[in-house]
Amino acid sequence: MLVCSATLSVGWIIGIVLISAVILSLIITMLVLVPMKLWFRAFVSSAHISMLKLIGMKLRKVDCQLITLNYITARKAGLKITVDELETHYMAGGSVENVVKALVAAYSANIDLTVQKAKAIDLAGRDVYEAVRNTVVPKIIETPEISAVAKDGIELIVKAKVTVVSNMLMQISGAGEDTIIARVGEGIVTTVGSTDSHKMILESPELISSTVLEKGLDRGTAYYISSLDIADIDVGRNIDAELNIAKAEAEKRIAQSKAEERKSMAIAAENEMKARVQEMRAEVIRAEAEVPKALAKALSSGKISVNDYYEMQNIQADTDMRRSLSKSEEEKTEKLASQKRENASQSMANRPIMPQTPSFGPSSFGGTAINPQMNPLAARFASLAAAQKKNNNNNDDNK
Repeated sequence: MLVCSATLSVGWIIGIVLISAVILSLIITMLVLVPMKLWFRAFVSSAHISMLKLIGMKLRKVDCQLITLNYITARKAGLKITVDELETHYMAGGSVENVVKALVAAYSANIDLTVQKAKAIDLAGRDVYEAVRNTVVPKIIETPEISAVAKDGIELIVKAKVTVVSNMLMQISGAGEDTIIARVGEGIVTTVGSTDSHKMILESPELISSTVLEKGLDRGTAYYISSLDIADIDVGRNIDAELNIAKAEAEKRIAQSKAEERKSMAIAAENEMKARVQEMRAEVIRAEAEVPKALAKALSSGKISVNDYYEMQNIQADTDMRRSLSKSEEEKTEKLASQKRENASQSMANRPIMPQTPSFGPSSFGGTAINPQMNPLAARFASLAAAQKKNNNNNDDNK
């Protein structure tokens, strides 16, 4: 009996030790996994979150502190929202803090904004809290400098400020600020372009505001345009004058290109005519080269006499004299001097001394001897004349 009781007591001790170890390990695990401070803070804030949910969020790598603090804020503001909705939005990549702040602001301002719509706006990439704030406090959008030209050709540089209010119904699918700016710029350009003079816009800038607002530029956007104010108007360039100058410059370049084309054609025609003149001169020189041959042939055949030839030489000399007299005295003197110098140098350096040929008959040479090297044709005629004279003398002797 004593052995059995001792054995039983040892078994109980081992069991108690094991149970205590398990309980201690569970307590340590809970202390490690469960953020006790957050749980206690939610408990005392009337926003109870079970320990199992906190353990699950920690295992899913969800920011427990962010979810818990925003859940406490929402419950304190009187919103009906669950921890699962906040956790789902966090895991989807949304901003839990912005959604809760937007819901609290909308609830305080009595704006109809549900949790699902706030989450959808946030996931769409819009700042849902700023949208709710712009519903209460209007937002001012400042446009860049917009250039517009009136009918008189003067450029106006307009800068406007657009006051908008958020349209919560169109926050998901409505256009943003860039569309508002583009439409306002289009309206300004259209209004200025339809005026006859830029002075009308300078005198009454409200023409732009009234015309632009009447077109309903906020249609399909995430905002309501409440007002459009012209901040600044500056006078720019004279576009009409610049266009006329550019047009005149283009016409000038066209005229210059056509003139260059005509000039090129004239130069080509001139060169062609020069080539033809050279060809004609070559023909003339070729024809003139045939004249001495024809004269020699005529003299040989007896068709012309030596007196005819000398008479022709006299006529040619008279013609040359008239041409020389028609020129200026200076040119004539210079030409004669240069010819004398050339003749003297050539006669002294190159020509050998030749015996003089006796003159025959009345001639244009004045009875001077004819040098065969200076005038081969004249020497030919002189020899023919001497032969003819000799034959005539022989005939006379025979008679």
